Parts: sequence; C-alpha cells; structure tokens
Amino acid sequence: MLYAPKPKSREITECSLKDGALYLYSEAGTHRIIPMSRDIARLSFTCRDSFSNETKPGVVLNGAFDGWNLNETDKEISFYSDELMITIDKKTGSYRYFDGSGRLLLAEKSSESRTLEEFTAYRTGEKVTKTVKTADGEKTVVTDGVKIETGRFYHTRLHLEFADDEALYGLGQHEEGFMNLRGKTVYVYQANRKIAVPMLVSSKGYGILTDTYSPMIFNDNEYGSYIYTEADAEMDYYFINGKTPDGVVAGYRRLTGKASLLPKWAFGYWQSQERYESFDEIINTVKEFRRRNIGLDCIVQDWCSWPGGQWGQKSFDSACYPAPSENISKIHELGAKFMLSIWPNPSAGTDDFVEFDKSGLMLETKDCYNAFSSAARKMYWEQVKRSLYCHGVDAWWCDSCEPVTSEWNLVIRHEPGRAYEDYIRDASERFDYDKMNAYPFWHSVTLYEGQRGCTNEKRVVNLTRCAYTGQQRYSCVLWSGDTDASWETYRRQIAAGLNFSASGLPYWTMDIGAFFVKKSVNWYWKGNYDSTVADPAYRELYVRWYQWGSYLPVFRAHGTDCRREPWAFEDESDMRFYDALVKANRNRYTLLPYIYSAAAAAYLKDKSIIKPLGFEYPEDEIARNIKTQYMFGDSMMVCPVTKPMYFDEGRQLDGDTKISVYLPEGGWYSMSTNEYYRGGQYVSVDAPIDEIPVFVREGSIIPCTEFKPNADEQGDIRFKVYAGKDTGYTLYEDAGDGYGYESGEYTLTRITWSQDKGVLSSSDGRIFDAEIISH
Repeated sequence: MLYAPKPKSREITECSLKDGALYLYSEAGTHRIIPMSRDIARLSFTCRDSFSNETKPGVVLNGAFDGWNLNETDKEISFYSDELMITIDKKTGSYRYFDGSGRLLLAEKSSESRTLEEFTAYRTGEKVTKTVKTADGEKTVVTDGVKIETGRFYHTRLHLEFADDEALYGLGQHEEGFMNLRGKTVYVYQANRKIAVPMLVSSKGYGILTDTYSPMIFNDNEYGSYIYTEADAEMDYYFINGKTPDGVVAGYRRLTGKASLLPKWAFGYWQSQERYESFDEIINTVKEFRRRNIGLDCIVQDWCSWPGGQWGQKSFDSACYPAPSENISKIHELGAKFMLSIWPNPSAGTDDFVEFDKSGLMLETKDCYNAFSSAARKMYWEQVKRSLYCHGVDAWWCDSCEPVTSEWNLVIRHEPGRAYEDYIRDASERFDYDKMNAYPFWHSVTLYEGQRGCTNEKRVVNLTRCAYTGQQRYSCVLWSGDTDASWETYRRQIAAGLNFSASGLPYWTMDIGAFFVKKSVNWYWKGNYDSTVADPAYRELYVRWYQWGSYLPVFRAHGTDCRREPWAFEDESDMRFYDALVKANRNRYTLLPYIYSAAAAAYLKDKSIIKPLGFEYPEDEIARNIKTQYMFGDSMMVCPVTKPMYFDEGRQLDGDTKISVYLPEGGWYSMSTNEYYRGGQYVSVDAPIDEIPVFVREGSIIPCTEFKPNADEQGDIRFKVYAGKDTGYTLYEDAGDGYGYESGEYTLTRITWSQDKGVLSSSDGRIFDAEIISH
C-alpha cells in the first residue's frame, strides 16, 4: 500500500494582537491580518518562522490602523470595524468577508483555502545568447548555460467562492476580449498585448489586490476558483470593501497612490506613425494638420531616430534629425508637442551600453539596463537628459518596457498556458523570480523621477506598454500593444481597455486602426486588409476605430503598413470616410473641458475616466456583462459601432446603419439628436458613418467649447444641460501644465441646475446661459 502523509493541521490554536495586527497560529502556518483603514485589510500567510517584512514599491499606505475589534467564540474569530468584518473558522482557517451591515461579500473555500508550495528557483549562469530581430525590435535569447540556484520561494494559491450573481473585472488588460472574468482563466504577466495588474474588482463592491510581483493566474472554472502566484516569500494581499466598484478603485488608490494629472494638451489628438523618418517629414505633417484645420496636440517619433546600427542609443541621427533644438522649436511654434520613442535595451557597442556595462548596470543577459537599480535608473535618465531632454522633447514613449516578449519570436503562437511558461522561462533569466512582473514599474520610475528632478513646470507624459501596481503615480499612459486589423480585434479592444481601467489606472489608449493592417507570416501580423487605405472596408473600420478613440482618455492613432494621417483616408470619389474622421477629431476638442475635468476627478476624487457599465449598474445583469458600451466620465455612455455597414472585405453591404444599444435604468438623451429615451431597454438607433452613438444621462451638465486646433487655444466654455431633475457639476480649471495642481493651484467651480426654476448657476451666485435639452 502507498503511504499517505498526513497534512499539517490548519486549526487555529492561538491568536494574539500585536501593534494593531491580528496573528493566528496553526500547525500549517501563521496568519496575519493588518487593518489599513476601516474598510481595507492586509492579509498574509506564511509557512516560515516569521514574515518577510519585505518593502514592496506598489503600496504606499503603511502602518496598522487602530480601531478594529476582536471577538472570539468556540468556532470562529471575528476581526472587524464598522465597515468591514473578517471571520475566521477556527477549525479550517478559512475566512469570510462581510460589510458593516453583515452582508456577505466573499467566502473562501471552506477547507484548504490557502496553499503554499516551496520550490527552488534557478537561473542560467555563463549564458550563451544570440540576438534575433523581430517586429518588436532586437531581442536577446538565451540558448545555453549552467543552472545556478537563486533562492527559495513559494507558489501560493488562495481558493475563493464567488456568488452566482457577481461579475469580476480588472487584472489588467486582456487581448482575448474578456469583460466579466467569471468562468475565465487569466494569465497575469507582461507581454506585448497584455498588461499585468493584480487588482480584482467585484460588482458586489469589494476588491482584492494581490501584493505579488511575480506572474499570477486567476482561475474560475471547473478546476476551481483561485488566485495563484508564481513566486513569493509568503501569501500577501489586500481586501478592500469599497461598497461600489468605483469605491474599490478609490481604495486601490488610497493604498497605492494618487494618479498623476496629465497636461491638458495630452487630452488632444496624438498623431503617430511607424515611422516618420526625419524632422522635415514631422514638421510638414504638423503644417498639414494646421492647413486643414484638424486638431493636433502631439506628433510622435517612433523608433530608429538614433544613429544607424545603434539600436536604443539615446541620441539623434544627425543625418535625418539634425539641429534637434531648432527643429523641435519649430514644432512648438506650430502649436504641437513632440513625443520621442526610447527603449530600455541599448545594443552592445553603443555609448549608452558601454556606460552601463562599465558600471555593472546592465541585466545579466546584457540586453537591458537594470531598472531595479537606483544607480542604473539615474544613469538612464542622465543619458536621456544630456542627449534628448535638453533639446526640448516634451514626452516619452517608453516602448518594449516588459521587456520580455517571448511570443514575438514565434511563427505559430503558443496556447495561453504555454505562453505563460515561456514568459517565466525567459523573464527568470533576467529578473529575480519574485519580481518578474515589476520591470515596467521601475522603468516608469526612471522617467518620472528624472524629469521631476529637472523641473516642476512641465508634467511628465510617458506612453508605455505595460504597468503594475501603483504605476498610476508616474504619469503613464498605457497602450494595448501591436494589434492586428479586424473587426474582431476592434471589438475585443473595447473590453481590454475597460478591464485595464477597472484595475485602477486611469490612462489607456490603443493603436487606432490596429498596428498591423496586412497579413504576413508570423502569428501576430495578421491584419485583414492587404490593400490598406485603398480598401474601403479598411477605411470604414478605421473610421469606427477612430470614433471610439475620440472617447478614450487618450486619443491616438498609430501603426505600420500604411499612413495614419486623416488625409490618407481621403478619396475624391468618396469623401465620407475622411469627413467622418475630421468630424470626430473636432468633436473631441469641443469636449475638452468635460474630459479635462474627468481627468482631474481621477486625481482629486480617485475616479475612473472610462469604466464598464457594471461599475455604474452593478445590480443590472445585462449591464454587468456588456462588452461594447461604457461610461466616459460620469455622464456619457459611449456605444461604439462594432460591425461593418458599408463594406466588408471585398464586398459592398446594403448600408443598414441601425445598431442595438442597451440603456440601463434612468433617462437618456442621444447626444446627436437630443432624443429622449427611458432606460431599462434595448433601443435601435441610427449610426451612419459620421456618427458614434453617445447617450447622456438625464440630469447632466456637460461643459464644452468651440473647436480650436489645439488644447492651449481653447475658447470660452459653454454648458449643455440635459434636463429632467436637479443636478450639479464640478468644473476643473488650472494652468494646463506644471505641478502647481499638487499644491492647490486650480479652480473648482460648482455649477448647479434647478429643474423647477430652469436656472443654471454657480456656487458664487453667477447665472449661466446654457443650451437646455429637455423632454
């Protein structure tokens, strides 16, 4: 007979309070519960003799909150405040979480709820490597070497029991198009088209922030419901009772820090292209925007602005980018900002590489600087400062910040589970096993702290591809990676952005029209439009993608295979696509007061700029699961058109321009027609090529302005009132740039609408003229 080892008992044999924290002891391990506030608790479990006390960079709220109470009976222990109660089954060590009224929020599995498995981590010593060229840049691949031990860690697994009627959101960005994560397996690691943020949000108003920096798996299927972390010293997570999903995001920000406010220009239009090849081309492009009176605030230089053959070198190629200070000044004179792509991987032999290598500040694989080192971060910024920032560069595009993209070396894509293992294999050669997801965080610190150390007059803007816990502090705009052009990709991108925003970081964008338009050999280069802009089917897709982009936190076009300027879609025989792009662009600029105030609320009130309908209507089963509608600010519901109406891959369609839209409870006005609808129903609305259906909630005040071609030229603010009940709105105004807002240098104007009096007024007694939309 086989011998069955007896598992260690999980029964709680002792509990004690120390410095405000509750410790629970069992043969299987030690539990620790630290109250962080009345509604947030940190929960840890270790199989070792003591907790690690490791300092982790994502969470900034430290120290135990005094004021929780302890109650013990024969069967359970309760640790609680007036807003959150955690009960522990003394027999099994499993937890249940309740709100202040006693409503059950979440239960753990009734037995064996937490499991830790110790293992030894290894790395390859004396590596043999080769450099390969991919569509994602030059990559170093480890081909051989001797394995050396790097430490002992635990795989951790927390088993949970979700309610049948709850939806789950967050965990970063998922290219599969997941919205509600119930029934899904989510691999939480960094990749070209993935963003890992270990924040899970429930429609029941609670959240779990797993405080790991290793890859993670969320699972909710027939194999169980659990959160698994790849490598940690102990299990460590935070439970947030936010009461609402919005409250959970606010709790996440209290734990991990305020979201920085981007400069006002960052909410205008960004024109990007793979790639502009000279300053002359860039300046002429800006001039054409001005000639056509199309809005533009930022022009972007993609990769290869460095001297030929010097991949990642932080200096300009003098042949194509001469006199950088003079030419960037010309861009500024035209009313635009200049963003530059910079990379973390200077190739061997470049001046930047040599400087890092001499000081031992490259990663062991010699393919990226060691962003985990404060000395390396300082050196990286000094290189940026002396060769780029000094010339007036306004913003940074920190590309390939994962910086491991194992899947980009393949012709046939691996299945998700195998791709996860590929990432662990390659990332563990570069990073400590328990920090494999953290490189993007530290790289963002490099740029933010570097520029903040130079000036407080210019806000940091960092467009980057991956993020982690707390990265909202560092002025990062995340984009969704190198996507391919199809209607299916476009639909999936909407949910991808919403789950990213649900994870607590407010600024997200994508490549309008997708990065890859044509079809090539590798799995990722699979666009459906080999004729690109000559194909009216692609022009239609691009317009719909662009319209959606105009209702995102950041409005940005980018890609390869074809030009992305609006006039690339101009056809004298069919101007409707070009005209629709111009209309969407100008409409964005009229809404800048609303958008900038929404961004300010993300800083001041810890709100989200975009969010799933399930955040706003968590009791509505339909709203909880909708993937292609969302809230933009507090008042607008955006309904992107996600199907072709005119052309579809070589054939002309019948031009049926109706789409079905779900209206949650309450009253709604169509922004384009002002028609009023009652909520709680699906409605059919017209969506011709120049319209994206947007609905405004009854009882909303929308500040807007006349179109000007850049944000700095914004005209007078006027108001639209979508009447039906008394309401209020807070308008935010500041200098538009600089960090004065951190010390209160801004104006908040509270504006109210009296339905009975028909008067729009401010808190200081001013009466405003307004356009009143009523029913």
